[in-house]
Amino acid sequence: QVQLVESGGGVVQAGGSLRLSCAATGRTFSPYAMGWFREAPGKGREFVAAIRWSEGSTDFADAVKGRFTISRDNAKNTAYLQMNSLKPEDTAVYYCATDPRGSYNVPSKWNYWGQGTQVTVSS
Repeated sequence: QVQLVESGGGVVQAGGSLRLSCAATGRTFSPYAMGWFREAPGKGREFVAAIRWSEGSTDFADAVKGRFTISRDNAKNTAYLQMNSLKPEDTAVYYCATDPRGSYNVPSKWNYWGQGTQVTVSS
């Protein structure tokens, strides 16, 4: 069993930065990848970024490419989402996930999810 504990959300002004954290717990934790998704008001859950745990290779949605970065600390079993140059349209509940089953940009392909953390970007 894997549990994900997410933190770091809050309110930030447009143009500002915020870092989200997602800590994983379990008897053994050897994921293929961890990812970040978000749900904006009136919209469904959409892919933001993912990182392969062993290689460290990353992928980003076009909407955040160049502004967001994803990283991981293997010793802490923790993934991070660094969000820079934030825009009001980035306002959403952000979720971390692990254990994808292919097609990692599709939410239904991930097995485990965090509780979500609210990010609000004011104009």
